[in-house]
Parts: sequence; C-alpha cells; structure tokens
Amino acid sequence: MQLTFTKTAFIALAAVLLAGCSKPAEEEAAEGAAPVQVAAAKRETIRRLVEAAAVVYPVDQANVMPKVSAAVQKFYINRGDHVNQGQLLATLENHDLVAALAESKGQLAEAEANLLGTSGAAVPEAVVKAQTDVQAAQQQYDAAQKLLESRQGLFKQGVLARRQVDEAQVAFAQAKAQLDANQEHLRGMQGAGKESQLGVAQAQADAARAHLAAAEAQLAYTEIHSPIMGVISDRPQYAGEMASPSTPLFTVMDISRIVARASLPQEQASQVKVGNAAMITFPGGDEPITGKVTVVSPAADPASTTIQVWVEAANPDEALKPGMSVHVAIVAAQIPNAIVVPAAAILPAEEGGTAVAVVDSSSTVHLKQVTTGARDGERIQILEGAAAGDNVVVVGGIGLDDGAKVQITPGEESSDKGEADDKGAAKGKANSKAKAEDDEEDDQ
Repeated sequence: MQLTFTKTAFIALAAVLLAGCSKPAEEEAAEGAAPVQVAAAKRETIRRLVEAAAVVYPVDQANVMPKVSAAVQKFYINRGDHVNQGQLLATLENHDLVAALAESKGQLAEAEANLLGTSGAAVPEAVVKAQTDVQAAQQQYDAAQKLLESRQGLFKQGVLARRQVDEAQVAFAQAKAQLDANQEHLRGMQGAGKESQLGVAQAQADAARAHLAAAEAQLAYTEIHSPIMGVISDRPQYAGEMASPSTPLFTVMDISRIVARASLPQEQASQVKVGNAAMITFPGGDEPITGKVTVVSPAADPASTTIQVWVEAANPDEALKPGMSVHVAIVAAQIPNAIVVPAAAILPAEEGGTAVAVVDSSSTVHLKQVTTGARDGERIQILEGAAAGDNVVVVGGIGLDDGAKVQITPGEESSDKGEADDKGAAKGKANSKAKAEDDEEDDQ
C-alpha cells in the first residue's frame, strides 16, 4: 500500500514538472502583455448635437401694476400661490371713489331729466310762442299797410299833410321789420333751433354718462385681478402700504411651460432650425426634459456676437424654475450609416489631433490617427482613419505603443471574444479533471 502511494505521487509530480517546462511561448508572451478592453466600431445612425448652457425663463409673465394710487386694503394671495386668469388678487382703499361714483350717478339722472323735458315740453311751448309772435306781427303789418295806403290817397286829394304820410310810412316799415324777425325766429325754432336745443340736452346727458363710466372705471381699478394664469413669484408690499402705478404690485409667471434661452456661437447657430428637437438637463433632474426650438434670433448680440436660441418645453411638475442654469442639447441633424466608436476610444495623437488604438487578430496594437465628427453622448463619429469592425481599445489605451502586444480581457464586445471564451472553458475543464484524479488517488 505504501509503495502504490509513492508511485502515484511520483507520477503526479513528474506530470506537473513536465507541464511547467512545456508551457507554450505564446502564453509566456501573454503574461507580459498589457490587459485592455476593446469595442467594435459599428455603422449606426448618430445625431449631431449642438450643446450649450442656458437660462430658464417662464413662457409668459405679467408685472401687475395698479392704475390708481391708493393704500392696499387687503391681499388675497401670497407669494408662491397659483392663480387663475381674472382671479381677484387684492383690493385698494376706495371710499373717495365710491363717493365720486354716487355723484356721477346723480349728475347723469339730472341730465337725462333735462333731455326728457327739452324734447317733450320746452321745445313745443317755444314754437307755439314763436308762432303767436308771427301772427301778431302779421296783424300789425297789415294794419300799417292799410294806414299807409289810406293816407297816401288822402294826400293825393290834398286832404292830409305830407307829415302824416311820412309817419304812416315809418310805422309800416317798423311793422314789416318786426314781422320778418318773428318769421325768422319761428323758422329757427322749427328747424335748427329745435335741433340745437335737443342737441345741447343730449350732449349734457352723454357727458354725464361718460363721467359715470369714468367713475366706475376708477372704482374698478381698486380691484386688482390677475391678467394670466400662473404662480405669484413676487409680492413686495404688505396691506396698508401705498400702491403706486409706477411699481409692480405682483409678478405672475406662467411656468406650466418654460423657455430655455441659450447663446450659441454663429457657426453652431447656423446648424439650428426652428422645430429641431432638444433635450434639457439640469442639476437634480433624473431624466432630460424634451422640447423643441421655437426661436432662432435673426440678429446676433453686438457685444458677444452670439445668437440667442429658445428651446420651449413642458414643465408639468414645475421642476424647472425661472432663473435656473440648465444644459440644452439640440438635435441639429441625424447622420445615418456613420462609423461610430465609444468616446473612451478617442486618444490624443502624438502629432496632434486624435487617434484610436486598433487591436488586430494577433493582439497587436496599431495606433491610427482619426478625424472625428458628431458626438452623441458617449458615442463619437469617425470621419477618417478607422473602419467598421475595427476593435478599438476603450480601457487601457493610454500609453500603448504602436505594435505593442496586449491581452484582451472579457467584458466588452470584440471579434476575439468567442475565441477567448473557448480557451477559458477548455482550461476550466482541464483543471476540473486534474482535481478529480488527485481526489481519487488520495482516497486510495
């Protein structure tokens, strides 16, 4: 029994020593190679993004200023409250305006009564009097004419003196003048005179009515209503303080939607069009908020020579606050069939520019200078220098020399992954078999 154990141990020891001496040269070389992870360059659709910092603004805002100077009687809302369009926000002191309104109502009632009297009673009486005056003047005219004719006949007969004829002529002329005056007055009363009196009375009533409307408007100005739906972002005064038409009493912001305003360099702004999709990210936000470009300024800022671009987005939870700094990424274009690599594969080139480390089938590194294009998150477009299917180093590429040997570690996609997996599986099976044989010999 002791002899059998010794022979078995000797055979196992010899096998181990032989295996150690016969290790393949390629495995010895692999032990000194740098471990790297690689990913395959692929043909995919990539977006050209224009990114910039932006500031959040409300989609609508109103600075509510009173139209009259008066002390604030009562506030019905506080800062941060949500309000509807037309909602009553505050009232101002208005006792003097209430009194002025009552006075205006009295003046209107008096003017309307005068108009009614002028159109229904005063004008007919004046016309009747004018007609009576005409009739009386006509009678005097007829009498004076007959007297003149009679005295002229008697004067021709030599019965009367010339003086009496002259007196009759004077009386006739006066009667005629009086008749003409009364007839003209009657025509005036029946035409323009009547219309003039009615017009004056109507104008007085209209003026009183307008004065009443002005008094009602002044009183209405003491009730401050919200012009838009939104949230109260500022209410600087307290009840009892004097409200002035030159100072906002409230600021109402509609932040159900927001506008992120970004200033872009001219080259980037030329790629952006109204309607482009965009994403807004901000500190503390779990997911980007989607929106679209609504304004591309037609003119550049003369101070910075940048062009302002507006991105509008919904803000249902009001997570975005006006004045916040955010980051916008605008989708300027979609590039199909582009060669795309992970951003981690891009390395600085020795001659300047950028490069990638490509690993061939023999685990040899080839440094290739590349020209990059669009970047979409952690993906970068390669315009020149690399081809689809190239295995580019994404981990461990810094410091690699051209022609160096590397060892590809699992964890990333590559063309050698299947082969590495097969080798690992075979090695695992061999270890398991050796362990089983050792266990059997120990039992014996």
